[in-house]
Amino acid sequence: MNSAATHPQSAEHCKIAIIGTGFSGLGMAMRLKQAQEDDFLLFEKDQGVGGTWRVNNYPGCACDVQSHLYSYSFEPNPKWNRMFATQPEIKGYLEHCWSKYGLQSQTRLGCAIERLDWDEQHEHWLLTDQHGKRYTAQFVVSGMGALSTPSIPAIKGLDIFNGEIFHSQQWNHDYPLSGKRVAVVGTGASAIQFVPHLQKLAGSLHLYQRTAPWILPKPDRQISVRERERFQRYPFLQKLWRGFIYSLLESRVIGFALLPKSMSLAQKFALWYLKKQVQDPLLRAKLTPDYLMGCKRVLMSNDYYPALTQTNVEVITDGIDEILPDAIRAQDGTVRQVDAIIFGTGFTPSDPIPRGAIFGRNGVDLTDAWPEGPRAYKGTMTSGFPNLFLLMGPNTGLGHNSMVYMIESQINYVLKALQQLDRLDLQSLEVKQHVEEAFNHTLQGSLSNTVWNAGGCQSWYLHPVSGRNCTIWPGFTWRYRLLTHNFDAPAYHYSRKHPVHPAQSQAITPSRKEVSV
Repeated sequence: MNSAATHPQSAEHCKIAIIGTGFSGLGMAMRLKQAQEDDFLLFEKDQGVGGTWRVNNYPGCACDVQSHLYSYSFEPNPKWNRMFATQPEIKGYLEHCWSKYGLQSQTRLGCAIERLDWDEQHEHWLLTDQHGKRYTAQFVVSGMGALSTPSIPAIKGLDIFNGEIFHSQQWNHDYPLSGKRVAVVGTGASAIQFVPHLQKLAGSLHLYQRTAPWILPKPDRQISVRERERFQRYPFLQKLWRGFIYSLLESRVIGFALLPKSMSLAQKFALWYLKKQVQDPLLRAKLTPDYLMGCKRVLMSNDYYPALTQTNVEVITDGIDEILPDAIRAQDGTVRQVDAIIFGTGFTPSDPIPRGAIFGRNGVDLTDAWPEGPRAYKGTMTSGFPNLFLLMGPNTGLGHNSMVYMIESQINYVLKALQQLDRLDLQSLEVKQHVEEAFNHTLQGSLSNTVWNAGGCQSWYLHPVSGRNCTIWPGFTWRYRLLTHNFDAPAYHYSRKHPVHPAQSQAITPSRKEVSV
């Protein structure tokens, strides 16, 4: 989008456009409010806020990080009901934050931003929603998240199935599953939560498992009224409890990243747990992983294994050969009649942004700028895409601690970048290409001997084509917080400020002369 003649003169303008209202988007908006910055808009494709904690509402949906840590440090909630909050409670927390910070008037619900174009002449972003309406913004903060695009495998015959088909993220609560013959494809984090609930309803449940996950018991319990009252009366106690949980989880990175061989100790405990809950040796053999623990996401559940031992459940380790109009044929030739197919096959974090969505300098598609998978400087900015900040961006994912901690670190970094530009009256910033390349070279080196890269399995942490790990942060989260604590101005190119909206001045052609900071 380089021609002024094609620029929409009547587009609604804001300084900062925030896409998504999950933990990332809402957190960014809340911190902007705290910094007395009100010139921003929140764009949300759904009819309510909450992001992934709104759209994922399958039976049993809950968090696998303790509630008091899986929440904003600057907006504590002393009223969590469970150690591991369920989806309705997390959604309610995010809605409370949205309301408390008065973000309603700045939120555009039911407004999916389908395309972003960098306007070279005016040096800002042009946003187009699903209705064709245009907006302009000096900065864009993407809070779309890595777990927003469902992954559905390409299986022969999927289009001819006459029964019900849906992904766990698009759960059809109107479809009566009671007594039905149900096939579940996939055994990821979502599946191990909804399978125990589904088992109690279905007449028969066929679970198609490609790879057995490592599963540990979940230390979940109700938080008593007395505990909640104590946290509310003495906030410092909740802060101490949060710190204890953080330290406990942070210690797990030793096995994941520093001493992967030490994961064998955790494996022994997990195998003991499996043997305790599954008596049948044949079924237990199917459920025993054949890779180093941590290579794939480690899951927690107290009721998954018991559900699989029930008489109406069959675990199938032969791959799917074909889907028929009313059945599934496995690769061993066995045909099983089914009424519904539910995919618990997760998401596409290594390809989070679809082609045709974001276009930077010279009209380059962001996917073409990432030929080996997503990459960014500090997981936040990509060369060739000025003024575009990615929250939960490449290599900021975790396998051991709370993502909210990482999100807050990124938000702090973005805030300091915005404050730097305001202070020096600058229009745009763009990470230097050689800085981004050097950062990612070092990062990939740090990942090479971790359990995520060297654990002997195929996981969604790795890009399906290049095999590059473009998802996980390779170490302690406090190191990432130190890395983003201060804004490192020399890592960026800058341009001077000029009228950012055509209505302000249609005659001015801004200087592209770079300035030094």
